[in-house]
Amino acid sequence: MNAFVEQERGLTGIRRVAVIVAHPDDETLWAGGLLLSHPEWSPFIATLCRAGDADRAPKFARALEQFHAQGAMGDLDDGPEQEPLVATRVRDAILALLPERRYDLLVTHAPYGEYTRHRRHGEVSRALRVLWLRGQLQARQLWQFAYEDGGGSYLPRPQWDAGLRLTLSNEIWARKYQLITEVYGFGEATWEARMLPRMEAFKCFFSPA
Repeated sequence: MNAFVEQERGLTGIRRVAVIVAHPDDETLWAGGLLLSHPEWSPFIATLCRAGDADRAPKFARALEQFHAQGAMGDLDDGPEQEPLVATRVRDAILALLPERRYDLLVTHAPYGEYTRHRRHGEVSRALRVLWLRGQLQARQLWQFAYEDGGGSYLPRPQWDAGLRLTLSNEIWARKYQLITEVYGFGEATWEARMLPRMEAFKCFFSPA
């Protein structure tokens, strides 16, 4: 049974998918339902931070198993007092992690992130978009997560102008919730568990080629 209540668009012919995020768990928070709903895909998930995190790295490996995905981790600075990263460094880190240069679909953060605020989310988004526009990474489509939190006044919710909104079935949402709480270990009262979207939203961009 289709995991989505709403009709999917733009997914015909998609097989090779690359999801590029800042942190291990971002792939689950913002696109876990999408990935779980497409076992026919061959996804590669790259996270640019936390490769050296002895707690988070093995959890990411377990999440990859649940998604039937390949993946890789980088170790860009993710400390509490983050300085902006040079854009070329972020782009180079993305290229170093991805095993291929051509995909059907690229999925990543919004240019200013999904909530107020995490600097690395926006940096990853902008870096990937530049790589795509320059042809250094090729894909028919680029999707960016589309959420907002009213400047921190409420939990993230889908943006009203998101080009694609996918409402998860109860089964898929339960599997996504299990990933966050049991694999990543976030308790029921944590921000991650409370905000976990039942509707996943994306802004979709198409290659002119």
